[in-house]
Amino acid sequence: MRALPLTLSLWVLPVVASAQAPAPQAPAAPATPPAVQQSLTVAGSEGRVISLSEAEAAAREHQPTLRSAQAGTDAARARVDQSFSSFLPQVNANASYTVGTSNRDVIQAVPGSPTGVVSNSTRRFSGGVSANQLIYDFGRTSGRYNASKESAGAQENSQQQVLQDVLRDVRTAYFNVLTQKALLGVARETLQSEEARLGQVNASVQVGTRPEIDLLQQRTARANAQVQLIRAQNAYATAKAQLNQTMGVETSTDYTVQDVSVAAITGEDGALDALVLRALESRPDVAARERQVRAQELQVKVTKGGHWPSLSATGNVSDVGENPFNGATLSASGGLSLNWALFQGGLVNAQTREANANLRDLQAQKDSLRQQVRLQVEQARLNVVANREALTAADEAQANARERLRLAEGRYRAGVGNIIEVSDAQVAFTNAAAQQVQATYALATSRAELARALGTVELSTVASAR
Repeated sequence: MRALPLTLSLWVLPVVASAQAPAPQAPAAPATPPAVQQSLTVAGSEGRVISLSEAEAAAREHQPTLRSAQAGTDAARARVDQSFSSFLPQVNANASYTVGTSNRDVIQAVPGSPTGVVSNSTRRFSGGVSANQLIYDFGRTSGRYNASKESAGAQENSQQQVLQDVLRDVRTAYFNVLTQKALLGVARETLQSEEARLGQVNASVQVGTRPEIDLLQQRTARANAQVQLIRAQNAYATAKAQLNQTMGVETSTDYTVQDVSVAAITGEDGALDALVLRALESRPDVAARERQVRAQELQVKVTKGGHWPSLSATGNVSDVGENPFNGATLSASGGLSLNWALFQGGLVNAQTREANANLRDLQAQKDSLRQQVRLQVEQARLNVVANREALTAADEAQANARERLRLAEGRYRAGVGNIIEVSDAQVAFTNAAAQQVQATYALATSRAELARALGTVELSTVASAR
Protein backbone atom coordinates (compact mmCIF):
# COMPACT_ATOMS: atom_id res chain seq x y z
CA MET A 1 0.00 0.00 0.00
CA ARG A 2 1.36 3.38 -0.85
CA ALA A 3 2.53 5.54 2.04
CA LEU A 4 0.89 8.93 2.23
CA PRO A 5 3.48 11.57 1.31
CA LEU A 6 2.90 14.67 3.38
CA THR A 7 5.23 17.62 2.82
CA LEU A 8 4.90 20.63 5.04
CA SER A 9 6.12 23.66 3.15
CA LEU A 10 7.16 26.06 5.88
CA TRP A 11 8.49 29.41 4.86
CA VAL A 12 9.92 32.47 6.56
CA LEU A 13 8.76 35.91 5.60
CA PRO A 14 11.48 38.51 5.18
CA VAL A 15 11.58 41.18 7.84
CA VAL A 16 11.95 44.59 6.25
CA ALA A 17 13.49 47.33 8.36
CA SER A 18 11.80 50.73 8.14
CA ALA A 19 12.74 54.14 9.39
CA GLN A 20 9.12 54.95 9.93
CA ALA A 21 7.42 54.49 13.26
CA PRO A 22 6.61 50.86 13.93
CA ALA A 23 3.13 49.69 13.11
CA PRO A 24 0.63 49.23 15.90
CA GLN A 25 1.15 46.04 17.85
CA ALA A 26 -1.15 43.33 16.50
CA PRO A 27 -2.99 41.13 18.99
CA ALA A 28 -1.12 37.98 19.87
CA ALA A 29 -2.39 34.70 18.44
CA PRO A 30 -4.56 32.80 20.91
CA ALA A 31 -3.09 29.72 22.51
CA THR A 32 -3.96 26.32 21.14
CA PRO A 33 -6.75 24.63 23.17
CA PRO A 34 -5.51 21.87 25.52
CA ALA A 35 -7.58 19.20 23.76
CA VAL A 36 -5.93 20.05 20.46
CA GLN A 37 -2.47 20.21 22.05
CA GLN A 38 -3.01 16.70 23.41
CA SER A 39 -4.06 15.46 19.99
CA LEU A 40 -0.82 16.72 18.48
CA THR A 41 1.24 14.28 20.55
CA VAL A 42 2.28 11.00 19.04
CA ALA A 43 -0.31 8.31 19.69
CA GLY A 44 2.02 6.30 21.91
CA SER A 45 -0.64 6.15 24.62
CA GLU A 46 -2.72 3.88 22.42
CA GLY A 47 -0.71 0.97 23.77
CA ARG A 48 -0.70 -2.30 21.90
CA VAL A 49 -0.78 -2.73 18.15
CA ILE A 50 -3.10 -5.33 16.64
CA SER A 51 -2.77 -6.81 13.18
CA LEU A 52 -5.49 -7.80 10.76
CA SER A 53 -4.88 -11.48 11.45
CA GLU A 54 -5.29 -10.87 15.19
CA ALA A 55 -8.56 -9.04 14.58
CA GLU A 56 -9.82 -11.93 12.47
CA ALA A 57 -8.76 -14.47 15.12
CA ALA A 58 -10.61 -12.49 17.78
CA ALA A 59 -13.75 -12.51 15.64
CA ARG A 60 -13.50 -16.27 15.10
CA GLU A 61 -13.36 -16.77 18.86
CA HIS A 62 -15.74 -14.15 20.21
CA GLN A 63 -18.23 -13.09 17.53
CA PRO A 64 -21.73 -14.08 18.79
CA THR A 65 -23.08 -14.66 15.28
CA LEU A 66 -20.48 -17.38 14.76
CA ARG A 67 -21.43 -19.05 18.03
CA SER A 68 -25.08 -18.90 16.99
CA ALA A 69 -24.26 -20.48 13.64
CA GLN A 70 -22.29 -23.23 15.37
CA ALA A 71 -25.24 -23.93 17.64
CA GLY A 72 -27.48 -24.24 14.59
CA THR A 73 -25.06 -26.75 13.07
CA ASP A 74 -24.97 -28.80 16.28
CA ALA A 75 -28.77 -28.87 16.35
CA ALA A 76 -28.90 -30.03 12.72
CA ARG A 77 -26.47 -32.84 13.47
CA ALA A 78 -28.60 -33.87 16.42
CA ARG A 79 -31.62 -34.08 14.12
CA VAL A 80 -29.65 -36.48 11.92
CA ASP A 81 -29.14 -38.76 14.93
CA GLN A 82 -32.83 -38.48 15.73
CA SER A 83 -33.70 -39.67 12.21
CA PHE A 84 -31.23 -42.54 12.44
CA SER A 85 -32.86 -43.79 15.64
CA SER A 86 -35.82 -45.06 13.60
CA PHE A 87 -33.57 -47.75 12.06
CA LEU A 88 -32.87 -49.26 15.49
CA PRO A 89 -35.16 -51.43 17.63
CA GLN A 90 -37.64 -49.57 19.78
CA VAL A 91 -37.75 -51.28 23.20
CA ASN A 92 -40.25 -50.44 25.92
CA ALA A 93 -40.66 -51.86 29.43
CA ASN A 94 -43.58 -51.61 31.83
CA ALA A 95 -44.29 -52.93 35.32
CA SER A 96 -47.04 -52.52 37.92
CA TYR A 97 -47.70 -53.88 41.40
CA THR A 98 -51.09 -53.49 43.08
CA VAL A 99 -52.35 -54.34 46.60
CA GLY A 100 -56.08 -54.48 47.39
CA THR A 101 -58.58 -55.69 49.98
CA SER A 102 -62.16 -56.94 49.71
CA ASN A 103 -64.73 -57.39 52.55
CA ARG A 104 -67.81 -59.68 52.52
CA ASP A 105 -70.49 -60.73 55.08
CA VAL A 106 -70.44 -64.31 56.34
CA ILE A 107 -73.40 -65.94 58.21
CA GLN A 108 -72.25 -67.86 61.24
CA ALA A 109 -73.05 -71.59 61.40
CA VAL A 110 -74.76 -71.29 64.85
CA PRO A 111 -78.30 -70.06 64.52
CA GLY A 112 -78.93 -66.75 66.22
CA SER A 113 -75.29 -65.69 66.27
CA PRO A 114 -74.33 -62.33 64.65
CA THR A 115 -73.16 -62.11 61.05
CA GLY A 116 -69.36 -61.99 60.63
CA VAL A 117 -67.17 -60.04 58.22
CA VAL A 118 -64.34 -61.69 56.32
CA SER A 119 -61.55 -59.51 54.81
CA ASN A 120 -59.42 -60.79 51.92
CA SER A 121 -56.29 -59.07 50.56
CA THR A 122 -54.92 -59.37 47.03
CA ARG A 123 -51.51 -58.68 45.53
CA ARG A 124 -50.81 -58.58 41.84
CA PHE A 125 -47.69 -57.93 39.79
CA SER A 126 -47.54 -57.50 36.04
CA GLY A 127 -44.60 -56.53 33.88
CA GLY A 128 -43.20 -56.97 30.43
CA VAL A 129 -40.75 -55.91 27.78
CA SER A 130 -41.77 -55.28 24.18
CA ALA A 131 -39.64 -54.56 21.13
CA ASN A 132 -40.46 -53.31 17.66
CA GLN A 133 -38.11 -53.35 14.71
CA LEU A 134 -38.96 -51.65 11.44
CA ILE A 135 -38.36 -53.92 8.47
CA TYR A 136 -39.58 -51.94 5.47
CA ASP A 137 -41.68 -48.84 4.90
CA PHE A 138 -41.09 -48.04 1.21
CA GLY A 139 -38.22 -45.63 1.88
CA ARG A 140 -39.95 -43.26 4.28
CA THR A 141 -37.50 -43.70 7.15
CA SER A 142 -34.39 -43.77 4.94
CA GLY A 143 -35.71 -40.73 3.07
CA ARG A 144 -36.15 -38.75 6.28
CA TYR A 145 -32.65 -39.75 7.37
CA ASN A 146 -31.06 -38.70 4.08
CA ALA A 147 -33.05 -35.47 4.06
CA SER A 148 -31.83 -34.63 7.57
CA LYS A 149 -28.23 -35.25 6.48
CA GLU A 150 -28.64 -32.88 3.54
CA SER A 151 -30.18 -30.28 5.84
CA ALA A 152 -27.29 -30.64 8.27
CA GLY A 153 -24.84 -30.22 5.41
CA ALA A 154 -26.69 -27.10 4.30
CA GLN A 155 -26.43 -25.71 7.83
CA GLU A 156 -22.69 -26.38 7.85
CA ASN A 157 -22.37 -24.48 4.57
CA SER A 158 -24.43 -21.65 6.03
CA GLN A 159 -22.08 -21.54 8.99
CA GLN A 160 -19.15 -21.14 6.61
CA GLN A 161 -20.98 -18.30 4.88
CA VAL A 162 -21.53 -16.60 8.24
CA LEU A 163 -17.79 -16.89 8.86
CA GLN A 164 -17.02 -15.25 5.53
CA ASP A 165 -19.48 -12.45 6.26
CA VAL A 166 -17.93 -11.89 9.69
CA LEU A 167 -14.42 -11.76 8.23
CA ARG A 168 -15.61 -9.33 5.56
CA ASP A 169 -17.10 -7.08 8.25
CA VAL A 170 -13.90 -7.24 10.33
CA ARG A 171 -11.75 -6.36 7.33
CA THR A 172 -14.02 -3.49 6.33
CA ALA A 173 -13.97 -2.10 9.87
CA TYR A 174 -10.19 -2.61 10.10
CA PHE A 175 -9.56 -0.70 6.87
CA ASN A 176 -11.92 2.03 8.10
CA VAL A 177 -9.77 2.36 11.23
CA LEU A 178 -6.69 2.67 9.03
CA THR A 179 -8.48 5.29 6.96
CA GLN A 180 -9.48 7.36 9.97
CA LYS A 181 -6.03 6.95 11.49
CA ALA A 182 -4.39 8.30 8.32
CA LEU A 183 -6.94 11.12 8.09
CA LEU A 184 -6.14 11.99 11.70
CA GLY A 185 -2.50 12.20 10.68
CA VAL A 186 -3.44 14.52 7.80
CA ALA A 187 -5.40 16.72 10.22
CA ARG A 188 -2.46 16.87 12.63
CA GLU A 189 -0.03 17.77 9.85
CA THR A 190 -2.39 20.44 8.56
CA LEU A 191 -2.80 22.00 12.00
CA GLN A 192 0.94 22.02 12.55
CA SER A 193 1.40 23.74 9.20
CA GLU A 194 -1.28 26.32 10.01
CA GLU A 195 0.26 26.92 13.46
CA ALA A 196 3.68 27.54 11.93
CA ARG A 197 2.22 29.81 9.25
CA LEU A 198 0.25 31.73 11.87
CA GLY A 199 3.42 32.58 13.77
CA GLN A 200 5.13 33.77 10.62
CA VAL A 201 2.17 35.88 9.47
CA ASN A 202 1.87 37.35 12.97
CA ALA A 203 5.52 38.41 12.86
CA SER A 204 5.04 40.01 9.43
CA VAL A 205 1.96 41.93 10.58
CA GLN A 206 3.80 43.19 13.64
CA VAL A 207 6.59 44.71 11.54
CA GLY A 208 4.07 46.12 9.07
CA THR A 209 5.01 44.13 6.00
CA ARG A 210 1.57 42.55 5.82
CA PRO A 211 -1.91 43.87 6.60
CA GLU A 212 -3.72 42.78 9.72
CA ILE A 213 -6.40 41.06 7.61
CA ASP A 214 -3.80 38.43 6.73
CA LEU A 215 -3.48 37.58 10.42
CA LEU A 216 -7.24 37.28 10.78
CA GLN A 217 -7.41 35.09 7.71
CA GLN A 218 -4.67 32.83 9.04
CA ARG A 219 -6.32 32.60 12.46
CA THR A 220 -9.48 31.46 10.72
CA ALA A 221 -7.50 28.85 8.81
CA ARG A 222 -5.89 27.66 12.05
CA ALA A 223 -9.29 27.43 13.76
CA ASN A 224 -10.74 25.45 10.87
CA ALA A 225 -7.80 23.06 11.09
CA GLN A 226 -8.52 22.61 14.80
CA VAL A 227 -12.14 21.75 14.04
CA GLN A 228 -11.09 19.21 11.43
CA LEU A 229 -8.64 17.65 13.87
CA ILE A 230 -11.32 17.25 16.54
CA ARG A 231 -13.66 15.65 14.01
CA ALA A 232 -10.88 13.34 12.84
CA GLN A 233 -10.22 12.28 16.43
CA ASN A 234 -13.88 11.45 16.95
CA ALA A 235 -14.08 9.52 13.66
CA TYR A 236 -10.97 7.52 14.60
CA ALA A 237 -12.35 6.61 18.02
CA THR A 238 -15.71 5.67 16.52
CA ALA A 239 -14.03 3.48 13.90
CA LYS A 240 -12.18 1.53 16.61
CA ALA A 241 -15.41 1.06 18.56
CA GLN A 242 -16.99 -0.37 15.40
CA LEU A 243 -14.00 -2.67 14.95
CA ASN A 244 -14.52 -3.97 18.49
CA GLN A 245 -18.14 -4.74 17.65
CA THR A 246 -17.23 -6.68 14.51
CA MET A 247 -14.65 -8.65 16.51
CA GLY A 248 -17.25 -9.43 19.16
CA VAL A 249 -15.13 -8.10 22.02
CA GLU A 250 -16.05 -5.76 24.84
CA THR A 251 -12.75 -4.07 25.63
CA SER A 252 -11.32 -0.59 25.54
CA THR A 253 -10.03 0.93 22.33
CA ASP A 254 -6.59 1.80 23.72
CA TYR A 255 -4.87 0.19 20.76
CA THR A 256 -3.75 1.07 17.29
CA VAL A 257 -3.84 -1.03 14.16
CA GLN A 258 -1.01 -2.18 11.97
CA ASP A 259 -1.03 -0.80 8.45
CA VAL A 260 -1.36 -3.42 5.73
CA SER A 261 -1.52 -3.50 1.98
CA VAL A 262 -3.86 -5.90 0.21
CA ALA A 263 -2.49 -7.84 -2.73
CA ALA A 264 -4.47 -8.09 -5.93
CA ILE A 265 -7.12 -10.82 -5.99
CA THR A 266 -6.32 -13.58 -8.43
CA GLY A 267 -8.36 -12.99 -11.57
CA GLU A 268 -9.66 -9.53 -10.59
CA ASP A 269 -8.88 -8.37 -14.12
CA GLY A 270 -10.18 -11.55 -15.73
CA ALA A 271 -13.40 -12.24 -17.58
CA LEU A 272 -16.60 -11.84 -15.59
CA ASP A 273 -18.02 -15.26 -16.53
CA ALA A 274 -14.89 -16.99 -15.21
CA LEU A 275 -15.17 -15.13 -11.89
CA VAL A 276 -18.88 -15.94 -11.61
CA LEU A 277 -18.23 -19.63 -12.26
CA ARG A 278 -15.51 -19.59 -9.62
CA ALA A 279 -17.90 -18.00 -7.14
CA LEU A 280 -20.68 -20.50 -7.85
CA GLU A 281 -18.26 -23.36 -7.24
CA SER A 282 -16.75 -21.90 -4.06
CA ARG A 283 -19.42 -19.96 -2.19
CA PRO A 284 -20.88 -21.87 0.76
CA ASP A 285 -24.27 -20.15 0.52
CA VAL A 286 -24.69 -21.55 -3.00
CA ALA A 287 -23.76 -25.02 -1.77
CA ALA A 288 -26.19 -24.64 1.14
CA ARG A 289 -29.05 -23.76 -1.19
CA GLU A 290 -28.32 -26.75 -3.42
CA ARG A 291 -28.34 -29.10 -0.42
CA GLN A 292 -31.61 -27.60 0.77
CA VAL A 293 -33.12 -28.38 -2.63
CA ARG A 294 -31.88 -31.98 -2.45
CA ALA A 295 -33.27 -32.34 1.07
CA GLN A 296 -36.67 -31.12 -0.09
CA GLU A 297 -36.63 -33.51 -3.05
CA LEU A 298 -36.12 -36.36 -0.60
CA GLN A 299 -38.91 -34.98 1.57
CA VAL A 300 -41.29 -35.12 -1.42
CA LYS A 301 -40.51 -38.83 -1.82
CA VAL A 302 -41.01 -39.41 1.90
CA THR A 303 -44.40 -37.73 1.77
CA LYS A 304 -45.52 -39.81 -1.22
CA GLY A 305 -44.52 -42.92 0.69
CA GLY A 306 -47.42 -42.29 3.04
CA HIS A 307 -49.63 -44.12 0.55
CA TRP A 308 -47.84 -47.40 1.29
CA PRO A 309 -47.76 -49.75 4.32
CA SER A 310 -44.96 -50.38 6.78
CA LEU A 311 -43.78 -53.80 7.94
CA SER A 312 -42.35 -54.37 11.41
CA ALA A 313 -41.28 -57.25 13.63
CA THR A 314 -42.63 -57.30 17.16
CA GLY A 315 -41.72 -59.23 20.29
CA ASN A 316 -43.06 -59.26 23.83
CA VAL A 317 -42.11 -60.91 27.14
CA SER A 318 -44.48 -60.56 30.11
CA ASP A 319 -44.86 -61.84 33.66
CA VAL A 320 -48.08 -61.84 35.71
CA GLY A 321 -48.52 -63.05 39.27
CA GLU A 322 -48.24 -62.17 42.91
CA ASN A 323 -44.57 -61.27 42.57
CA PRO A 324 -41.98 -60.84 39.80
CA PHE A 325 -40.22 -64.05 40.78
CA ASN A 326 -43.09 -66.34 39.88
CA GLY A 327 -41.49 -67.79 36.76
CA ALA A 328 -44.41 -70.06 36.03
CA THR A 329 -46.42 -67.14 34.69
CA LEU A 330 -43.69 -65.90 32.32
CA SER A 331 -44.84 -65.72 28.71
CA ALA A 332 -43.32 -64.61 25.41
CA SER A 333 -44.71 -63.78 21.98
CA GLY A 334 -43.49 -62.46 18.65
CA GLY A 335 -44.64 -61.81 15.12
CA LEU A 336 -44.90 -59.47 12.18
CA SER A 337 -47.00 -56.34 12.03
CA LEU A 338 -48.27 -54.71 8.85
CA ASN A 339 -49.74 -51.22 9.13
CA TRP A 340 -51.47 -49.59 6.19
CA ALA A 341 -53.53 -46.45 6.32
CA LEU A 342 -55.97 -47.19 3.53
CA PHE A 343 -57.85 -43.93 3.68
CA GLN A 344 -56.95 -40.68 5.46
CA GLY A 345 -59.30 -38.25 3.80
CA GLY A 346 -56.76 -37.07 1.17
CA LEU A 347 -54.15 -36.13 3.80
CA VAL A 348 -51.17 -37.62 1.95
CA ASN A 349 -52.13 -35.96 -1.33
CA ALA A 350 -52.36 -32.57 0.36
CA GLN A 351 -49.03 -33.07 2.12
CA THR A 352 -47.44 -34.03 -1.20
CA ARG A 353 -48.74 -30.87 -2.87
CA GLU A 354 -47.32 -28.81 -0.03
CA ALA A 355 -43.93 -30.54 -0.30
CA ASN A 356 -43.82 -29.93 -4.06
CA ALA A 357 -44.69 -26.27 -3.56
CA ASN A 358 -41.88 -25.92 -1.01
CA LEU A 359 -39.52 -27.56 -3.50
CA ARG A 360 -40.46 -25.06 -6.22
CA ASP A 361 -39.90 -22.24 -3.74
CA LEU A 362 -36.39 -23.48 -2.92
CA GLN A 363 -35.56 -23.90 -6.60
CA ALA A 364 -36.65 -20.32 -7.26
CA GLN A 365 -34.51 -19.12 -4.33
CA LYS A 366 -31.57 -21.06 -5.76
CA ASP A 367 -31.95 -19.34 -9.15
CA SER A 368 -32.32 -15.97 -7.43
CA LEU A 369 -29.14 -16.59 -5.46
CA ARG A 370 -27.22 -17.42 -8.63
CA GLN A 371 -28.30 -14.11 -10.11
CA GLN A 372 -27.39 -12.33 -6.90
CA VAL A 373 -23.94 -13.94 -6.92
CA ARG A 374 -23.34 -12.69 -10.45
CA LEU A 375 -24.38 -9.18 -9.49
CA GLN A 376 -22.18 -9.18 -6.36
CA VAL A 377 -19.15 -10.43 -8.27
CA GLU A 378 -19.63 -7.89 -11.04
CA GLN A 379 -20.12 -5.00 -8.61
CA ALA A 380 -17.11 -6.00 -6.53
CA ARG A 381 -14.95 -6.36 -9.62
CA LEU A 382 -16.03 -2.98 -10.97
CA ASN A 383 -15.35 -1.36 -7.59
CA VAL A 384 -11.83 -2.79 -7.57
CA VAL A 385 -11.14 -1.41 -11.03
CA ALA A 386 -12.68 1.97 -10.21
CA ASN A 387 -10.84 2.34 -6.90
CA ARG A 388 -7.56 1.30 -8.47
CA GLU A 389 -7.94 4.01 -11.12
CA ALA A 390 -9.14 6.50 -8.49
CA LEU A 391 -5.99 5.87 -6.48
CA THR A 392 -3.83 6.70 -9.48
CA ALA A 393 -5.79 9.90 -10.03
CA ALA A 394 -5.62 10.75 -6.32
CA ASP A 395 -1.83 10.39 -6.35
CA GLU A 396 -1.60 12.81 -9.26
CA ALA A 397 -4.03 15.23 -7.59
CA GLN A 398 -2.00 15.22 -4.42
CA ALA A 399 1.24 15.90 -6.30
CA ASN A 400 -0.40 18.81 -8.13
CA ALA A 401 -1.86 20.21 -4.92
CA ARG A 402 1.54 20.05 -3.24
CA GLU A 403 3.10 21.96 -6.12
CA ARG A 404 0.26 24.50 -6.04
CA LEU A 405 0.89 25.09 -2.34
CA ARG A 406 4.59 25.55 -2.96
CA LEU A 407 3.93 28.11 -5.69
CA ALA A 408 1.36 29.96 -3.60
CA GLU A 409 3.82 30.25 -0.73
CA GLY A 410 6.51 31.52 -3.13
CA ARG A 411 4.14 34.14 -4.54
CA TYR A 412 3.27 35.26 -1.02
CA ARG A 413 6.94 35.59 -0.09
CA ALA A 414 7.54 37.60 -3.25
CA GLY A 415 4.69 39.92 -2.40
CA VAL A 416 2.62 39.17 -5.49
CA GLY A 417 0.25 36.74 -3.78
CA ASN A 418 -2.10 37.04 -0.84
CA ILE A 419 -2.92 34.97 2.20
CA ILE A 420 -6.24 33.80 0.75
CA GLU A 421 -4.39 32.23 -2.16
CA VAL A 422 -2.11 30.40 0.29
CA SER A 423 -5.06 29.29 2.41
CA ASP A 424 -6.91 27.97 -0.62
CA ALA A 425 -3.81 26.05 -1.69
CA GLN A 426 -3.45 24.58 1.80
CA VAL A 427 -7.09 23.47 1.81
CA ALA A 428 -6.68 21.93 -1.63
CA PHE A 429 -3.58 20.05 -0.51
CA THR A 430 -5.30 18.79 2.65
CA ASN A 431 -8.31 17.63 0.64
CA ALA A 432 -6.05 15.92 -1.89
CA ALA A 433 -4.15 14.14 0.88
CA ALA A 434 -7.43 12.98 2.43
CA GLN A 435 -8.66 11.84 -0.96
CA GLN A 436 -5.48 9.82 -1.47
CA VAL A 437 -5.95 8.14 1.92
CA GLN A 438 -9.56 7.28 1.18
CA ALA A 439 -8.71 5.92 -2.26
CA THR A 440 -5.94 3.75 -0.81
CA TYR A 441 -8.13 2.00 1.71
CA ALA A 442 -11.19 1.98 -0.54
CA LEU A 443 -9.17 -0.24 -2.85
CA ALA A 444 -8.31 -2.54 0.07
CA THR A 445 -11.95 -2.69 1.12
CA SER A 446 -13.18 -3.42 -2.39
CA ARG A 447 -10.69 -6.28 -2.70
CA ALA A 448 -11.94 -7.70 0.59
CA GLU A 449 -15.49 -7.49 -0.77
CA LEU A 450 -14.43 -9.21 -3.99
CA ALA A 451 -12.84 -12.02 -1.97
CA ARG A 452 -16.10 -12.48 -0.11
CA ALA A 453 -18.12 -12.44 -3.35
CA LEU A 454 -15.84 -15.16 -4.74
CA GLY A 455 -16.17 -17.30 -1.62
CA THR A 456 -12.52 -16.88 -0.64
CA VAL A 457 -11.77 -16.97 3.07
CA GLU A 458 -8.13 -15.91 3.00
CA LEU A 459 -7.02 -12.43 2.01
CA SER A 460 -3.41 -11.87 0.99
CA THR A 461 -2.01 -8.91 2.93
CA VAL A 462 1.45 -7.50 3.61
CA ALA A 463 2.26 -5.44 6.69
CA SER A 464 3.54 -1.96 5.90
CA ALA A 465 4.71 0.97 7.95
CA ARG A 466 3.19 4.42 7.90
